[in-house]
Amino acid sequence: MQIFVQTCSVLLLLLASTSATRAAEMLYPVSVVAAEKGPVYVADRKLPGIWSVQDGKLSPFFKGSKVFRTPLNAVRCVTLDDQGRVIAGDSATREVYRFEKAGAKPTPLTNGGIGIPMDVVVTKAGDLLVSDLELHRIWKVPAAGGKPTLFAEVSAPRGLALDQAQNLWVVSGTADQLLKVTPDGKVSVVVKGRPFNFPHDVVVLDDGTAVVSDGYEKALWKVTPDGKTEKWVSGKPFINPVGIALQGKNILVADPHAKTVFSVDAEKKVTDLLSSEK
Repeated sequence: MQIFVQTCSVLLLLLASTSATRAAEMLYPVSVVAAEKGPVYVADRKLPGIWSVQDGKLSPFFKGSKVFRTPLNAVRCVTLDDQGRVIAGDSATREVYRFEKAGAKPTPLTNGGIGIPMDVVVTKAGDLLVSDLELHRIWKVPAAGGKPTLFAEVSAPRGLALDQAQNLWVVSGTADQLLKVTPDGKVSVVVKGRPFNFPHDVVVLDDGTAVVSDGYEKALWKVTPDGKTEKWVSGKPFINPVGIALQGKNILVADPHAKTVFSVDAEKKVTDLLSSEK
């Protein structure tokens, strides 16, 4: 009987330890952002909410409810404003939120004025640009919040990135997969046709080269300013790379099927930011 009790105790401890470990694991990371120094923030559709990653350690920044139509129930994207505050887009509430600090109640910025916010970037003036997959629009939202105004009409917009000249690069799910929008809202095609299998997000490097994530190809593509494409990093450890962001010279990659975030340096070395957690 004593041996049985001891065995049950050990099993309970192991189950508790496993449960605690799982609670600290990403479930479905779809978007990532970071300043050059400091935490990496990750939007997790199945948490649902936002994680903070620092020094290989994972901790909840904000955990939403699994009740539909509650903040961040269906979080889609995350970014930082010019003050380092976290901004997140959520399709469950058709809203973009700002967080003053970890765990704080999010502040809605548009009064439900967005359909499906796939990505959000912050201009030098502090305004938000939001891609809306449902309404096929890029919306401009004032820095302080308010009614969104039309910035550009783009079919099936997904990932966004601003270059040094404040041109907006847009991944599209239609005939031409990479577009550019000038600060005054004029749209032009960067990549004609459909060289990518399933593009999701984009970043723009200092030299004007763009990098596009392609989930179905398990790859990152490089795109020259004149639209020439080249597969840059592909295959393992990527399984389904989707959301990407710059951190200094490195590219952060959220991979929901790998359940982690990778960092890719200029020499194409890929590092798992959560390797110490696994």
